Amino acid sequence: MVSAVFHTPFSVRSESETVRPEHVEGSQAKKSSTSPARAEVVEAKTVAATRTPFDWRAMWLSVLPPLFGLGLLIALWALVSSLTAGSIPTPLDTFKQAVVIFSDPFYRKGPNDQGVGWNILMSLERVALGFGLAAAVGIPAGFAIGRFEFLSRMFNPLISLLRPVSPLAWLPIGLLVFKGANPAAIWTIFICSIWPMIINTAVGVQRVPQDYMNVAKVLNLSEWKIVTKILFPSVLPYMLTGVRLAVGTAWLVIVAAEMLTGGVGIGFWVWDEWNNLNVKNIIIAIFVIGIVGLILEYALIKLATAFTFEEVKN
Repeated sequence: MVSAVFHTPFSVRSESETVRPEHVEGSQAKKSSTSPARAEVVEAKTVAATRTPFDWRAMWLSVLPPLFGLGLLIALWALVSSLTAGSIPTPLDTFKQAVVIFSDPFYRKGPNDQGVGWNILMSLERVALGFGLAAAVGIPAGFAIGRFEFLSRMFNPLISLLRPVSPLAWLPIGLLVFKGANPAAIWTIFICSIWPMIINTAVGVQRVPQDYMNVAKVLNLSEWKIVTKILFPSVLPYMLTGVRLAVGTAWLVIVAAEMLTGGVGIGFWVWDEWNNLNVKNIIIAIFVIGIVGLILEYALIKLATAFTFEEVKN
């Protein structure tokens, strides 16, 4: 009896509290199936907590000021148009005319009647040719002038004398020498683009640390190795700055040069529309010239930024 009294509770307790192997496997499987989900939830909460909120203030500061500036320009434009009794077209009328012009920018109806797209491309072609020739001459000349003191003393007075001359003053010389309007315009672009590249490249070469040149002497490097391995990487930011300034100057000059030489080009298109007293197209051409110049400037700034190396401060 005693054994029965003691064994019965023990046996019941052992059966109720015994953990079976299948129960253990089931619980482990359940934990293993739920743990990745819990980990993903925890990770999502962590990412959400560490994610920086969207900076609305910075967005408004970057968007609203340009919109206000554009709105101010349009308001002043409309005011001037109302004060001049319609001699200056309104912004709305000019916009309608721009829609008509850019609906077919590449039409051809004769040698002097072509779409605005062809005029822009022709002006860009002249700028590219003149600027390319200026880069081919100006950048090596800048390296030579900055590298050798004798050449620097020799050419600095000439550069100081010729650089302030107005680019259009060179146009009659081009017409006299080349006997054609198109090469004369390219010559004008060349002569006005070469000075920024020469000056900036020479200044960059002269600012290369003397320690670099001393190492080159110790290693007995050739002049070609000095130019390609030491000077060119150091001078590249200066050189790209000169290129950016030269392109901006070239785009300014080509409009005036084409007004005087005629032919196809954005400058000639402006002058032709003035002869036809079409002020709407002149205003549209002004915006086109500004937008193209802005695109060129922005592209070259990005290029210069990509090759500009800043010193790391400890």
